[in-house]
Amino acid sequence: MKKIITIIACVFALTLSSKAQDDDDNVKFGLKFGFNNSNVYDEAGDQFVADSKLGLVGGAFLKISLGEHFGFQPEFMFAQKGFVASGNLFGGSYDFTRTTSFFEIPLLLQLKANKYFSIVAGPQYCYLLKTRDEFRNGTITAVQEDDISNDNFRKNILAFALGADVTINQFVLSGRAGWDIQRNNGDGSSTNPRYKNNWLQATVGYQF
Repeated sequence: MKKIITIIACVFALTLSSKAQDDDDNVKFGLKFGFNNSNVYDEAGDQFVADSKLGLVGGAFLKISLGEHFGFQPEFMFAQKGFVASGNLFGGSYDFTRTTSFFEIPLLLQLKANKYFSIVAGPQYCYLLKTRDEFRNGTITAVQEDDISNDNFRKNILAFALGADVTINQFVLSGRAGWDIQRNNGDGSSTNPRYKNNWLQATVGYQF
C-alpha cells in the first residue's frame, strides 16, 4: 500500500508543479462516478458458468495537455468487480456471487479529435482490497468477506483499458472497456478458481 501512496503523491506533485508553471491552464482536475458491468474469462479450476455483475466505480482524474491532439490522463479509482456463477454441488444446484473491491490507477494516453471528443487507452494498475463471496444453495445462504492476506489471491494486477470521453462544458461522459492481463490466482492454488476480470464502465464526471 505504501507503493500506491508514493505513486499518487508523485503524480499529484508533478501535476501541481506543471499547473503552477503553465498560465494556459493545461492541467484539469475532475471527479467521476458510475458503474462497472464486470465478468471473468480464462476460467480454470472449477466447473461453473459465469454471468456479469453490476458494481460501483468512482474517483478522480487529471487531464494533462501534451499539445493540440495529445494528452495524458491518470485516474485514481475505487471499483467493484466480480461475477455471478451457477453450478451443481453434491447433486444440488447453487448460485455464487463474488464481489471484488479494487483501488485502480489507469495511466491513459489521450488522442483528442476536438475539444468535445477524445479516445483514451493505456495500462491500468489494480490493487485488490477485499473480496465478498455469497453462496446460496436452496434455503441456505452463506456470506464470507475477507481482507486479502493470503497467497490464493494476487493483490497486484496489471490490466489494460481503452475508451472514449465526451466533454460538454465542464461535464465529462466516459465509457471504458478493460481486461486483466494477469490472472487473479497468485500461487496457482486449486482452492480458488483461476480467472481474469473484464469489464465495461460508464461514468459521469465534472472537471474543474
